[in-house]
Amino acid sequence: HFRPVFALFAIIAIASMLIGNLLALVQNDIKRILAYSSIAHMGYLLVAFEAGGSMASEAVAFYLAAYFITTVGAFGVVTVLSNEDRDADTLQDYAGLFWRRPVLASIFTLMLLSFAGIPVTAGFLAKFYVVTAGASAGIWALILILVISSVIGLFYYLRVVITMYARVQGKDPHAPEAHALGGNYVLVALTILLVWFGVYSCPL
Repeated sequence: HFRPVFALFAIIAIASMLIGNLLALVQNDIKRILAYSSIAHMGYLLVAFEAGGSMASEAVAFYLAAYFITTVGAFGVVTVLSNEDRDADTLQDYAGLFWRRPVLASIFTLMLLSFAGIPVTAGFLAKFYVVTAGASAGIWALILILVISSVIGLFYYLRVVITMYARVQGKDPHAPEAHALGGNYVLVALTILLVWFGVYSCPL
């Protein structure tokens, strides 16, 4: 009698993964990219819920922790770069960021790569645990959708990364500058956690 419920959650998971990533793919606003990608991540999380069992419980717990660190770090970069006059929310605001603020650009790069599930980040292990839980339960269709949607997500994450490392002629007078020193320390701490749990996840 649980099958209709599982089917419903499977449909929600598939819709979240595909629609979230496809909508993020066409955005030029950083906040909207992160917001739509969060829909996709909730779909990934539902894959572990569908799997069930103790392995799935650990996968969900780790995914939530990794996602929390990555999300706070990503939006933290946006916040640090924003000021009282305007928010750093357009893709153009991040053009050549590495050449203006190399530390912030590097931190944002790691956060985006974690969202994408690239190795040596907590996001990679989070997706790995979800896929492992799904494989143990034999829900291969959901795993396939997860992999396909993750590839879609990789495109828009790399788009932001490439923008940050691109050479920009001159200096954009509208480009926001970072001022929050305390915020920088928090971002460094989050980045250390991101990499630490991506390499050594046992404590978490």
